[in-house]
Amino acid sequence: MTPDRLLHLWRRLSLVPGGRWLFGRLIALGIPYSASTGARVRFLEPGHCIVVLKDRRSVRNHLRSIHAVALTNVGELVSGLAMTTALPVGTRAIVTRLSTEYVKKARGVIVADCRVAAAPRPSVPMDVVVEATLTDAAGEVVARVQANWLVAPAEQRKAP
Repeated sequence: MTPDRLLHLWRRLSLVPGGRWLFGRLIALGIPYSASTGARVRFLEPGHCIVVLKDRRSVRNHLRSIHAVALTNVGELVSGLAMTTALPVGTRAIVTRLSTEYVKKARGVIVADCRVAAAPRPSVPMDVVVEATLTDAAGEVVARVQANWLVAPAEQRKAP
């Protein structure tokens, strides 16, 4: 989905009852694995996204806290939405590396926030690193997810 289409959908759907849920379902259709956490988009603007993860049994580990991979998954999702909406039309991006720093056990509602400082406008492939910060209800950081994105201009199609 193109950045402008993604933002258009968000801006239309986030204003109507059930629209944010529907937006999440549309994201789940395009990115099925990311839907496994049940995280919900709460804010989306070019280069900035906030996602909320509710603490529930399906994302917990044996220590009665949110599983490390669920946190990483949500960090990648929020970074992807922030990155995608920062890109100019005709640019593509893919994650090439994820690293997560687990600061403390994650319990309760977790808020993941990611900002892309400057919109990359590559003429050749380039690496862009963004960080998502995940906090608990007390505002304490539970994890930081660093996503390395390979950003490139779209491939030119050759005429037949």
